Amino acid sequence: MRVTRESLIRIAKETAQERAYNDAGIIAAYLTGSLVNDELDPMLGGAADIDVIFVHKEEPKHRREFVKLTPDFHVDISHRARAEFKRPRELRLDPWLGWEMYDPMLLYERERFFEFVQAGLRAGSEFNAPAPALQRSRSLLSHGRQIWRDLLEIGDTVAPGDVAQYMKSLYHAVNAVAELSGPPLQERRLMLEFAPRAETAGRPGMDAALAGLMGASSLEPSVIQSWLPEWKLAFESASESSRVDPRVHPARVNYYEKAIRAMLESEKPRAALWSLLQTWTLAVDVLPDHALDPWRAACGQLGLTAAGMEERVNGLDYFLDEVEALLDELAEQYGLETSTSF
Repeated sequence: MRVTRESLIRIAKETAQERAYNDAGIIAAYLTGSLVNDELDPMLGGAADIDVIFVHKEEPKHRREFVKLTPDFHVDISHRARAEFKRPRELRLDPWLGWEMYDPMLLYERERFFEFVQAGLRAGSEFNAPAPALQRSRSLLSHGRQIWRDLLEIGDTVAPGDVAQYMKSLYHAVNAVAELSGPPLQERRLMLEFAPRAETAGRPGMDAALAGLMGASSLEPSVIQSWLPEWKLAFESASESSRVDPRVHPARVNYYEKAIRAMLESEKPRAALWSLLQTWTLAVDVLPDHALDPWRAACGQLGLTAAGMEERVNGLDYFLDEVEALLDELAEQYGLETSTSF
């Protein structure tokens, strides 16, 4: 079966039409993600997902689901309530939903929902103006700082939840920079695509800082490669648990593994670390304690243990400060109000 961007988009349209035909509560559906971005190859490593959003009249029963098409392709379906879009102008300040609705591909609508929301979101070309762009970045930075404060309470043992929170704080901080010049970076491509966003923001050194905070500065790609069997075993075991994070799903094994292997063979092999460590951490969080040993060993090599976590958290503090300084500098440049310390 030959898979192309066009064939995946066709599947998205067919999925939307079928679901809407069988569910009168669906008022709209749209496609987002790499398939609607002509500058990105959606098939990283030969595997891809199809990001479809359904909008419901009422609160949906489920927020997210995955539909496997082949081992390499699946539909990633998110469900939203119409109430989330009732104030379109306010979406300009939402770092996630604002970009999601800014330029997706309409797949289906039962009412004039899409036109109404986009008219408010895009009115006066204000979405990309300095003030709302900076406010979206400040929102991300604030969330990252709040999570960082919780990391100060880490005890003598670093648990998977601690590493997950550390990465979540860093993810928000990185996207506070990335959103200055485009939509937020998705997790699978985060370390692969951050460098040009940081350079556009006038902070090219932040890419190296991200690698350092991940413990990847001098990490040999062969080491990441050696972790793959244990990562895959943990992923597949955890995907059978009802308690695991939705991202660790049976339909997504190849989606991550093939991307990780492709990045390991690319000019930026250390970019593979983010997806591997994040999903591995989410997986072991629901596994028996003995299954954590390989993950703990990997974290030891990355400096994400009790002995090294204080240094990492201090480094994250400095990174958050640097992002705040960047946003204040831009605010002053555009004659806007600078922040107070988070």
